Amino acid sequence: MSIVSFGRSTSKLKALVGIRARLVLLALILVVPLMVDRVRVLENTRARQVEQAASELSELARHTADAQREIISTVQAVLKSSAYIYAAASQQGRGCAIMRASLRVDLPWIRSLSILGTDGKIQCSTATNILGLDLSDRNYFRHALESHEFVLSDYIFSRAANLPTIIAAYPVSAVDGGPEAVIIAAVDLKWMSQLMTDRISRAGVSVFLIDSMGVILAARPEHQDSIGLPLKDTSLLEAVAHREINLNRESGSISFESADGEKKAVSFARVAGTKARLIVSINEAKMLGDIDRDILTAYIQLGLVGLLALLGAWIAGERLIIRPIRAMTDIANRFGRGDLTVRASNANMPYEFAPLARAFNMMASQLAAREREMVAANDRLTVIASVDMVSGLANRRGLQSRLEFEWMKALQTETSLSLMMIDVDHFKLFNDTYGHPEGDACLSRIGETLSAIANEVSGFAARYGGEEFCLLLPNSDASGAMSIGERVRAQVEQLAIPHSMSAAKVITVSVGVASISPSEAQPQNDLLEAADAALYAAKRRGRNTVIEHALIRATDQVISLAS
Repeated sequence: MSIVSFGRSTSKLKALVGIRARLVLLALILVVPLMVDRVRVLENTRARQVEQAASELSELARHTADAQREIISTVQAVLKSSAYIYAAASQQGRGCAIMRASLRVDLPWIRSLSILGTDGKIQCSTATNILGLDLSDRNYFRHALESHEFVLSDYIFSRAANLPTIIAAYPVSAVDGGPEAVIIAAVDLKWMSQLMTDRISRAGVSVFLIDSMGVILAARPEHQDSIGLPLKDTSLLEAVAHREINLNRESGSISFESADGEKKAVSFARVAGTKARLIVSINEAKMLGDIDRDILTAYIQLGLVGLLALLGAWIAGERLIIRPIRAMTDIANRFGRGDLTVRASNANMPYEFAPLARAFNMMASQLAAREREMVAANDRLTVIASVDMVSGLANRRGLQSRLEFEWMKALQTETSLSLMMIDVDHFKLFNDTYGHPEGDACLSRIGETLSAIANEVSGFAARYGGEEFCLLLPNSDASGAMSIGERVRAQVEQLAIPHSMSAAKVITVSVGVASISPSEAQPQNDLLEAADAALYAAKRRGRNTVIEHALIRATDQVISLAS
């Protein structure tokens, strides 16, 4: 890239980031902070909503887990009381009947209550159709016998009811004097799911009660089909277990991204006394949908406002500043090219530019006036430079300009041109005798005489230098020029200006006359030289006389005659 093109590119860049860019920047400085503050408020609101939702979920998980624990505790209490009743009644041989009679009927989540012997077979049950059923292979049965404690099974499919359930077991032997037997209660999972539905009504929330193997024990109605199935997102289960270990507690919260890429806020709580966990999760996209839409809208508004600010500032800068500046620049350029009539109009300019326009118009008017004064002064100087101040006639420079003009005119019209050279006789002696002021007065009177004659004959009179004068006669031949020359000589003599050192005792002049028909090949100086030669001939003849110098074309023979 050449230096010139680089300079042009730099100029264009400066023009691009000039005053319009500054206006755009100012607009952005005014608008963007407000919009950014709005976005910041929305982002803070979003963060608070996330924090609040996480807190709510954690509290919800704990409360729901507590409610589930209450059910389990109620089941446990029923089993213990039933074990005491059975142990006491067994001594009288009426343990089964009394136990069945004492079972509370207001516990809908207990589907049945049964007594298992040491061989694992049901010896007594509130459901008579399952008597004799062998459950010796169930883990909860063996665990209860071995631990002598309350046991809650993982999710199983009940052989007795042919329904999914969990079993609560309590060894009767744990009661002092009780026989070696296990009392079990089948827990209805529908009631556990119903409990979660009653407590959790927030949209977008998923709630699962899972056993130690990750099998879903209870869920909200929309997820009823998943009961009895393993939790699909095993990574979530692992994350919850890992969180439990790290926190060393049975409840907490995590942010989790599911296998399908959804971000979820998850809270969990273990049901006390069991290995079951309650997991409550909410889809962040659904939870934060409204605030995210508001934030997106705010960002779009920020972009639109920024764009409108850019366009507005650009257009405003173009119309209110750049366009008037261009108009003023154009007017200044026209004025600089010599158009002194151009003026700036206030009609199409903003109010702020009116003083500048008025100042420019005033400057233009003053410059135009000064230009006119300079032209007039130049004209006066030209006139002064071409006028002899003593005689009032044109000077030698003026004579040369007029000679050039008349020469070209005679050349075009093929007419004759005459010139007479006039010299004041013995003028040096006049100055020596009467002084220079009188000499100037003498020259002035002679100039007035020649000017009058020139006006009468359409000629041009000039002071050639010193005491020499010239009279240029356009469209005049030799005879006419001689007649006018004699007239000049006579009228000067008639002025009767005293000159004691002259033979005539008055001021007289000698006149040399030359006439020519100009041609392209002949120079103008030939006419001057011929008239000057004739003047010297007149002086040699005794002065106060008129002599003609015959001058023909340069291609012809030059003949000099003295008369």
